[in-house]
Amino acid sequence: MQLEKFKDFIKDKADDLKANDITELDLREKSTFTEYMLVCSGNSKQHVKSIARHVADEAKQEQIRPYGIEGEDVGEWVLVDFGEVVLHVMTEEMRDLYQLEKLWQQ
Repeated sequence: MQLEKFKDFIKDKADDLKANDITELDLREKSTFTEYMLVCSGNSKQHVKSIARHVADEAKQEQIRPYGIEGEDVGEWVLVDFGEVVLHVMTEEMRDLYQLEKLWQQ
């Protein structure tokens, strides 16, 4: 799947489970580990885990497997690494604390 379509696919699948404030960061000029970072929030730890799992499962249906999923055991911040696109699903508290958008937009 083309990169732009895949990025939109991930955003769409996160939106399926009502992820909050889905933000796209273009890191092509700032990073060597990924092209895009997507950040979104869930209403609870369970919601965060459910969003991340749904996105990973839907990608697998398209024969795209994540390189890794981190943080599912706790659920405050789950990272789903697809290589060219990295998805961060966070509780509002974690998102406010770490402010990834602010960090990467500098």
